[in-house]
Parts: sequence; structure tokens; C-alpha cells
Amino acid sequence: MRDERQQATVGATYGVTAFLLWGAGPLYFKAVGHVGTLEVMAHRVVWCVALLAILVTLVRSWPRILSALREKRTLMLLACSTVLISINWITFIYAVNIDRVLETSLGYFINPLVSVFLGLIFLGEKLSLWRWISVGLAFAGIGVMTLEVAGLPWISLALAFSFGFYGLVRKKATLESFEGLFLETLLISPIALIFLLHLDWQGTGHFLHSNLTTNLLLILAGPVTALPLLFFTSAARRLRLSTVGFLQYLAPSCHFLLAIFLFGETFTQTHFITFGLIWCGLLIYSGESLYARRQRNRAALT
Repeated sequence: MRDERQQATVGATYGVTAFLLWGAGPLYFKAVGHVGTLEVMAHRVVWCVALLAILVTLVRSWPRILSALREKRTLMLLACSTVLISINWITFIYAVNIDRVLETSLGYFINPLVSVFLGLIFLGEKLSLWRWISVGLAFAGIGVMTLEVAGLPWISLALAFSFGFYGLVRKKATLESFEGLFLETLLISPIALIFLLHLDWQGTGHFLHSNLTTNLLLILAGPVTALPLLFFTSAARRLRLSTVGFLQYLAPSCHFLLAIFLFGETFTQTHFITFGLIWCGLLIYSGESLYARRQRNRAALT
């Protein structure tokens, strides 16, 4: 019991740190917005691989890396998580570049409830009546947005489901966080590197052809990408998927505040209704989770 509590505490610390870093993410991608979505994405991958290769060497993890490459199940899981996180990264960068940070906020507010739903389907986690209601309110919010804008809020849904499934897949992988992330970025790095070399050959690439600030910002794509994901995957392996979902409130809250008060995006009546329904769902879910946790603690003491 004590070991489980210690793991939960460590996991919560990792989770809070990860989501606060992600919450500040739009600031970085606004700063490199002139570079372009795909080029920034490629730099994220390349510099992340370089950074993690150093870390893998320092902690002598190469034997585990090579062993994972020989395990079909682990390799398939990492290939799947690579696709999922790539979709998430590209969607997020694109949304920031076209001034739709508010939609990223909506997506990551939906994500905790998506995680609850995925936990029910794939991990056998039980869903109480109140959690069903909270999930229902989230989908009602999506329905309002869909009817008002005559189409699905695809940015929000792509972010929510890609990251929800990513957490699910990484929870099933046996590698440590930085080892798994290294292999994920390594798998896609040939495509990223070829794309960057193609841009350089065409003379349209920005790295080493722009000012010093841009060059440094692109190099920083490595730590900006690696650090929060390292913290997240460490948290995901130590916590219930539903608990990880609860911590995810932090990042979209930061996105929401940045979108409204710093980036000046318009908050419409439709946004108000949609966010209101989702926030009500999150409030119900949070209250029910807190109550259930207290009940478990009381039962453990008796």
C-alpha cells in the first residue's frame, strides 16, 4: 500500500509538471509560427532524437533499446504510439499557427473524459452513473459546436482522441518513458530528416538560413518536445488512466487563458455553451472521483 501511494505521488508530480509545460506550449509555437507547420514538426523530431540519444547513452540504456527493437509486440505498440503522437503534434502546431488556440483548449478539456471512456473500453475501468453523465455532457458540448459551425470541431477532436489513445498505448508499453519516446521519434526521424534536407536543397528551409533567434528556437524544439512527454509517460505508467485525465485540466486551462487574454481570439456564445457543458461534465467527474477516493481511503483505514 505504501509503495502504491509513493508511486502515485511521484506520478502526480510528473503529471503536473508535464501539463504545465504543455500549457505554455502555444507561446513557443507562436514564436516559430513563421517557419511553417511541417518544418517545425520535422525539427521537433530530429532535435528530440538527438537529445534523447545523449540521454540514452548517459544512462546506458542501449541494451534495452536494442532488446525492444527485437520484441514484436513492443515495436508494434511504439509504431502505433508514433503515429498517434505525430497526428497530435501536427494538429497542435497547425492550430496555433492559424490562431485557433481556443480549439486546442477545447480539445484538451475533452481529452480527460475521452481518457475515462477509453479506460472503460480497453482497461476494464468501471464507469459510474455520474461519470456517464460527465461524458454525456462533453459529447453534448461537441454537438452544440457541430450544429453551430455546421461541421465537427475537427481540431479539438483530433487532439483529444489522438492523445487519449496515445496515453492508452504508452500505458501498455513496457519501456521507460525516455526510452519509449526515443524509439518513437527514431522511427519517424528518417522522414523528418529527408524533409528538412529537401527544404534545404530547395532553398526554402529556415534553419541556418534565418536569424540567430530562429535557429536557436528550432534547436529548442528538442527539449520543448521531450521534457513534457518524458514527464507524461512517466506519470501514465504510475497512475490510473482516469487520474492522468484529471491532471490534464491544467494544460487546456493555460491554453484558454492565453487564447483569450494574450492572443485575442474571439470567445463566442457558442464557445460559452460548449465550454460550459464540458466544464460541468469535468466538475461532476472531479467531484465523483474525489468522493470515491475518500471512500476508498476510509475503507483502507477500517
